[in-house]
Amino acid sequence: KLKNMKIGFLDAPISGGQAGAENGLLSIMIGGELKFYEIVKPILQSYGKAIELIGPSGSGQIAKMVNQICIAGLVQGLSEAMAFGKKANVDMEKVLSVISKGAAQSWQMENRYRTMTDDKFDYGFAIDWMRKDLKIAIEEAKKNGSPVPITEIIDGYYAEVQEMGGNRWDSSGLIARLKKKK
Repeated sequence: KLKNMKIGFLDAPISGGQAGAENGLLSIMIGGELKFYEIVKPILQSYGKAIELIGPSGSGQIAKMVNQICIAGLVQGLSEAMAFGKKANVDMEKVLSVISKGAAQSWQMENRYRTMTDDKFDYGFAIDWMRKDLKIAIEEAKKNGSPVPITEIIDGYYAEVQEMGGNRWDSSGLIARLKKKK
């Protein structure tokens, strides 16, 4: 119907959080037609650093699902690693300082390890939002026949954090459930 009215549509989810938006450093994943993408690209460049036309309409949303699946796995891995290191009585400040420069480096590690250590989760991408996104990704995975067993497990871990009162915590609050299970 929009085509008949000569109106274009792009789905353009983002990643990078509030800091990314404030600093013009968002990643923008776009689905839609090239001609409409070219029209809005200069505007997107005002707040995005990585801007990619992924494919036809809906492709941006699929890319966002891929992003959220990756983040959930990264945060769970980082949470487990930090809890493990702490139990092993190593200086996690030193450990994270060195491993964050190697193969284990991630945005989550660089930007969330300190707040995860300090149990400060009162900002950022809320667990309620992550669960909403993971539900969408899990439903889409069922439709297209992609198994996502780890994502389903981590979604259950996020549900446990919600039960602890962490609905509005940053998604890195996932570490709180491990600290609770001492």
